[in-house]
Amino acid sequence: MYLTKEKKEEIFAKHGKSSTDTGSSEGQIALFTYRINHLTNHLKNNRKDFNTQRSLVKLVGKRRDLLNYLIKTDITRYRAIVKELGLRK
Repeated sequence: MYLTKEKKEEIFAKHGKSSTDTGSSEGQIALFTYRINHLTNHLKNNRKDFNTQRSLVKLVGKRRDLLNYLIKTDITRYRAIVKELGLRK
C-alpha cells in the first residue's frame, strides 16, 4: 500500500501542528497533494483507468475547496502552504 500509517503521520507532522493533528487545513492539503501525485503517476501508466481519473478530479476539487477556505480565513497560512508544496495558483 502506498499510504501507510507512518507516512500519514509524517505528512501531518511536517505540515500540521503535530503528528496527531489530522484536522488542520494544511495537513489535509498536504495529504491530498500526496494522494494526487500518486494518482497522477498511476494514470500516466494506466490511461484508461476512468475510475481513478474520476477520483483524481474529486480530490483536486476537495483540495481547491480547502485552499479557498484558507484564503478567506488566513492568507499568510495559504501563501506558506502553497509555497511549501509548490502548488500553482
